[in-house]
Amino acid sequence: MLSIYSKNLENAVTEIAKLPGIGKRTALRLALHLLKTDTEDVMRLTDRINKLKTDIFFCKKCYNVSDSEICDICANPKRDTSVICVVQDIRDIIALENTNQYQGVYHVLGGVISPMEGVGIQQLNLQELFDRVEQESIKELILALPSTVEGDTTNFFIYKNVKDKVEKITTIARGIGVGEELEYADELTLGRSLLSRTDFDTTYRKNG
Repeated sequence: MLSIYSKNLENAVTEIAKLPGIGKRTALRLALHLLKTDTEDVMRLTDRINKLKTDIFFCKKCYNVSDSEICDICANPKRDTSVICVVQDIRDIIALENTNQYQGVYHVLGGVISPMEGVGIQQLNLQELFDRVEQESIKELILALPSTVEGDTTNFFIYKNVKDKVEKITTIARGIGVGEELEYADELTLGRSLLSRTDFDTTYRKNG
């Protein structure tokens, strides 16, 4: 228990400590740093944080973050809209884009199926993905979800729902370690895994 002799400082520490990976002591260090920082810089920071909630959209097509209703990737005429890469969250798009190996578009699920954590089909952007498959001319669906039980469960659920509607369903090669999140993989390994993606049906039958 930290002894803080200012209620305002204590309140700031409490809010900062709600951020993931931030404990009370780290929150106190950050709050004290802000206390010593120029007012103009602190106001700029709070303004940027406010804009996260007021000026950032989720793309209406793929659910990536965007400064407009349609993100720059979906709006880019040079991207191959017939290829959709399905990812868990926005951090995975950043990781894949950093490889410079992919020119298709994305679909962000917002998580993976995990009953233990209360995440079911309805909590994810799955129906929106199925609608895209129905309405758009999709030649390939790349399943780039984590190599975990939850990720594999979600992959299989998607596969069952679209296998007769998409010409090709692939999954990134297992150069990504089992249980590893895409965002933590180095760019070279991730890029090679994307380029060496394999047919999902073959992979499923081999592992099933």
